[in-house]
Amino acid sequence: MNQNSYLTSIKQQFNYYKSLGDKTFEQLDNNEIHWSFNDDSNSIAIITKHIVGNMLSRWTNFLTEDGEKKWRQRDTEFDNPPNNKEDLIKLWEKGWKCLFDAINPIEEKDLERIVYIRNMGHTVTEAINRQLCHYSYHIGQLVFVGKMIKDDGWKTLSVAKNKSALYNQDKFSKEKSRKHFTEDL
Repeated sequence: MNQNSYLTSIKQQFNYYKSLGDKTFEQLDNNEIHWSFNDDSNSIAIITKHIVGNMLSRWTNFLTEDGEKKWRQRDTEFDNPPNNKEDLIKLWEKGWKCLFDAINPIEEKDLERIVYIRNMGHTVTEAINRQLCHYSYHIGQLVFVGKMIKDDGWKTLSVAKNKSALYNQDKFSKEKSRKHFTEDL
């Protein structure tokens, strides 16, 4: 995979994970975004607030400042989430805008530059991969909590249970082609 392919792919991956969050929010109401399994568990609103706090810290001045900003108060990301779904989605969009504003101008020549997160040097590629993994972990939590809340009313975001054979039949009925897996979602 050449580096331009990497940059294109990573943007598609981030968009994919954003879409999973978007589709989860679409299925939930104001009360449901605040539900948590127990006192030690985080609600969808809290997890989202944490993801956005991380995004704003990591992607603001990505190439020139440490990714852990002095103004970030990580512990407060787990308290006082937005009161309603509308405010939560605005916060979510703010985080993603910050991420894409930082990633979109990156060029192949930037990928081996060193950036820092808590004074630990990473190549730009390593830092991007680190954040992709972090966000996919937490977005998986959003989806799982949403699925728990909606129970039988959940609209699946992936291949439906007991539908793999049908899904594969459809995929293998088409000509082979080179594309990102998210293009068919």
